[in-house]
Amino acid sequence: MPMQAVRPKILGFISEQASAWLVALVVLLAGCALTVIVAWVTADLYQQQIRQRFQLLVNERYTRLQERFDDQEQRLVSLQRFFVNSSEVSRAEFDGFAQPLLLRTHAYAWAPRIYRDQRSGFEQEISRQRGRPFAIRELNASGKLAPASERDEYVPVLYSQTQSLLVSPLGFDLLAQPLRRSVLERAQKSGKPAVSQPMQLVGVEPAYAAGVLLVAPVSKSNDLQPYGFVMAVISMRQLVADGLPKADRDNLVMQIVDTSDTQQRVLYTSSNAPGSTDLTAARRLTLGDHVYALTLRASQVFDRPNHSSKSTILGMGGLLSVLLSALLYVLVSQRQRALKLVEQRTAQLRGREQELRGAHGQLRSVLNAATQVAIIATDLRGVINTFNAGAERMLGYTPEQVLGRMTLESLHLASELDARAASLSVTLGKRIPPSQAMLVEVPDKLHEAREWTLLRENGSPFTVNMLGTVLLDDYGLWIGHLAIYVDVTEQKRAYEALAARDRLLKKLSSHVPGGIFQFTLEPQDNWRFIYASDGMRDIYEIEPGLLQQDASKVFERIHPQDAERVRASIRLSSLQLSHWREEYRVLLPQRGLRWIRGEATPEELPSGGTLWHGYVSDISDLKRVEEELRALSITDSLTGIHNRRYFHDRLKAETLRLNRASGALSLIMLDIDHFKRINDQHGHGAGDGVLQEVCRRIALRLRRTDVFCRLGGEEFGVLCPTTDGEQAYGVALELWQSLRGEPMHSVGVVTASFGVASWRVDEGVDGLLLRADSAVYAAKQAGRDRVEAERLWV
Repeated sequence: MPMQAVRPKILGFISEQASAWLVALVVLLAGCALTVIVAWVTADLYQQQIRQRFQLLVNERYTRLQERFDDQEQRLVSLQRFFVNSSEVSRAEFDGFAQPLLLRTHAYAWAPRIYRDQRSGFEQEISRQRGRPFAIRELNASGKLAPASERDEYVPVLYSQTQSLLVSPLGFDLLAQPLRRSVLERAQKSGKPAVSQPMQLVGVEPAYAAGVLLVAPVSKSNDLQPYGFVMAVISMRQLVADGLPKADRDNLVMQIVDTSDTQQRVLYTSSNAPGSTDLTAARRLTLGDHVYALTLRASQVFDRPNHSSKSTILGMGGLLSVLLSALLYVLVSQRQRALKLVEQRTAQLRGREQELRGAHGQLRSVLNAATQVAIIATDLRGVINTFNAGAERMLGYTPEQVLGRMTLESLHLASELDARAASLSVTLGKRIPPSQAMLVEVPDKLHEAREWTLLRENGSPFTVNMLGTVLLDDYGLWIGHLAIYVDVTEQKRAYEALAARDRLLKKLSSHVPGGIFQFTLEPQDNWRFIYASDGMRDIYEIEPGLLQQDASKVFERIHPQDAERVRASIRLSSLQLSHWREEYRVLLPQRGLRWIRGEATPEELPSGGTLWHGYVSDISDLKRVEEELRALSITDSLTGIHNRRYFHDRLKAETLRLNRASGALSLIMLDIDHFKRINDQHGHGAGDGVLQEVCRRIALRLRRTDVFCRLGGEEFGVLCPTTDGEQAYGVALELWQSLRGEPMHSVGVVTASFGVASWRVDEGVDGLLLRADSAVYAAKQAGRDRVEAERLWV
């Protein structure tokens, strides 16, 4: 059969006759095509990811803004209820209630309705109360405040609580300006909060002047007509931009437009520049009776980190294609040249074969060709009669020195032969002479290679592997022995070096804190430790050898609450080939509960499994320190009770629980009466002692489920889960009595004002706190040293 008919193709599909240039060109074109496809798919995926990220940012920004709009309306409603439920509100009461509400609101104001015949008396009465002239005013033609002209009705600003550094426009008649008159009429007609058209606010810094007026009517329960209005002056810049990222770090460009405004004026627009993408989103914001159009676009900040990797993929793919085509060109061309050379050498060998066929020295040529192996044959007496070139090179003897003169025994180390002969004699039960020790075969180990020590011509020893067998003639008669030697000196030296490295690795791993391991997960969910250092014994109290036999022993030590999480994280690391890192607990027979941290780097095995290289360490001391730091972070250092941070965390957790399931929750707030007087008269040391004694007395009378916290200064709070208002009132009475019932050392009787509030359905945390704080305020207003229950109208 011709040689060309059986030649394998290069890489299984490239013909040997194909041009190397053609193969390289085809591979280059295929690589470039594949690169273009991958770049196109990647670009499409990138666009999807960008759109998803943009939508997430839009939804988060919209939710935050709508919450702020809703919060403004809720705060104004609370101020409205304050007026509705109060017979008369003084300026101090208004300031005390409105001041805490000033969050992203420029100002709160109260404006009563005054009729024509009441104007003079009203201005005189207010001037007397304020101690300086007061008049109902309006903007004149030059834009300045001047006494208002005669009208049937006025709505002047009487009280104002503002964040502005400018003077509040007290006395400004809201009915004197069409936009403000319109919003007052809508609020009076609907009885609900109403929002004005976009306007320039009065008494506001120019940078914050663009905004709206949120108005709510105030009526008595038996009167359909309001006797005044409460207002929130809202600057859109202050409401929207406060707390958002700065322009150089904001991913979104925002614009807010009032949909009911015929001029479509922009209430707010971001100062940052829009990006080059066409990503745009629109949302609807509601405030009172108005709907605002929120338009969001991606900014230049959003574009910077979200650049496409298409050019990189095209560059790298093209480079790889060029390299692969060059590699194949070299491979094909070199193989073709090698095949031609093989064909030439084959033709030469065939000619030599014909010349050497039948020659007497054929066997000798074959033996001498084995220059790395010593082949030595002897007769029945052990005298050497065949000594090839490999034996000459290995032992340093010439054939003339050996053939017919030396025996196989003379090449071996005598002491080693004596020891082997004695061992064989015991095993076989008969005497074996040293000259035959290297040739005798143990029945269970026929033709076994064995290590021996030979002596060179210069007397130097070296190690070989020897395979000995008998020589038979054509008739099956024993005519001698054949010994084949392979020099394993370098191999043995390499084994010793590896053994030394293993000992070094074991020594190093024994000094590393923790345990080092290699761990595999096979496709059949077979867990196995390939390597485990001695440190694993300290971590799991399991011998490393036992770990390598059965990896499940480790999972038996892991805490039941953490075991499944650890298994799941290992499987996820195997699936994604991601770095594995976990902290978990173990239950040890001797040391009990310990915290362990493990980290490992995975790599995929050819069999489809995963191999991790990693370590584990005991972090129990670190966990203990973390717990101590956490305890310090939620504890008041002076009194030893929980602090304000812990109080708010528990209050949020309890309200979330009540939103999911029915139940009760009450809040007791107390404020020590005249505490500043105690500090002034007795010193701050005595004041600290009073705080500690108050906490001690109250803690003795609280239930185990109650949460007692210091909210700040002399203000404390008691959170009472599963407790209604009546029960909480009884608890507050006991606490009040425990304080006033016995005087304190060097200070005397210390009293406190208590306020009680209970949870209401669909009420936020701020509402509960506000009602409890209002009850404390009512107790102080009523003379202090008392318990004030929540009022039903609050």
